[in-house]
Amino acid sequence: MDPSLSIADFDYELPEELIAQTPPATRTDSRLLLLEADGGLQDLRFSALPDLLQPGDLLIFNDTKVIKARLYGQKDSGGRVEALIERILEPTRALAHVRASKSPRPGTTLIFDGEVRCQVTARHEDLFELQFEADILPLLDRHGNLPLPPYIKHNADQEDETRYQTVYARHPGAVAAPTAGLHFDQALMQHLQDKRIDTAWVTLHVGAGTFQPVRVDKISEHIMHAEWYTVPQETVDAIAAARSRGARVIAVGTTSVRALESAAQQAGTVDDLRCPRAHSADTQLFITPGYEFRVIDGLITNFHLPQSTLLMLVSALTGRERMHRAYRHAIEQRYRFFSYGDAMFITPR
Repeated sequence: MDPSLSIADFDYELPEELIAQTPPATRTDSRLLLLEADGGLQDLRFSALPDLLQPGDLLIFNDTKVIKARLYGQKDSGGRVEALIERILEPTRALAHVRASKSPRPGTTLIFDGEVRCQVTARHEDLFELQFEADILPLLDRHGNLPLPPYIKHNADQEDETRYQTVYARHPGAVAAPTAGLHFDQALMQHLQDKRIDTAWVTLHVGAGTFQPVRVDKISEHIMHAEWYTVPQETVDAIAAARSRGARVIAVGTTSVRALESAAQQAGTVDDLRCPRAHSADTQLFITPGYEFRVIDGLITNFHLPQSTLLMLVSALTGRERMHRAYRHAIEQRYRFFSYGDAMFITPR
């Protein structure tokens, strides 16, 4: 990591009207900005993605599923409270962000939606440990609310419950969607299969920390939030097979990148094939310019917030100047930004 880099190096001015508030009519209606290896830019539709890939290329998706993690209620003393489940630790125990006029102390009972009861058992810096009376996931399905990002200004509705979820989501645990995957529908997945584009899966449960601002000027002083991930053996085998045939490994989303690169760093590599070992753990990997990618050859990603850790990850792959030029182009061409916005396909330099 370059110790001279500051958050100002990752800033840009975004007109508010370019922040997408709703998804496009269909998932593949979004636009796709192609960042070519020679620095060129092409304005395409996302449906053109299969034409940019070669038979044998490997796409790696994050199959986490967004849970209805937001709960509204009151303390047993009567004060209003809002909780955002950050992580489920055990079937009845979770870590959560809790908002109230006065922070609840250990021993406080919280009552959500009139009937869901839990007790605050501990506090860990910004997070509260909550002990529920019953299994959490079924309670959230019945009483929770979809936790849309703070820059989306409407309350989650029935459309959001479908569209703020990938079509291949299967492992519940995320409180934010892996948004690059939102552009894929079943027809596009079938098109990729017909063209002999391989697919593989990782799981990284995206936490609310993905929206937390970097609060230090020097990014070298930033402490990354932790997220749980797993890279299964089947995915490791798929990467090794792609390497052996000279094909590209392309991550769908920054969360897939963090899972793959975390497994490579924490578990070592297999021979010289640039493959991670199968691994599951928490990761606090903070990817910034100067990082040497071990696994991926390309990235499909959305446009990210100014000064965000996700933008820093993208800059590590593209270089800062190339990133800023691409973002200026996207703004000039009126691309839609953030979770419900358009996408980029970044090819290696």
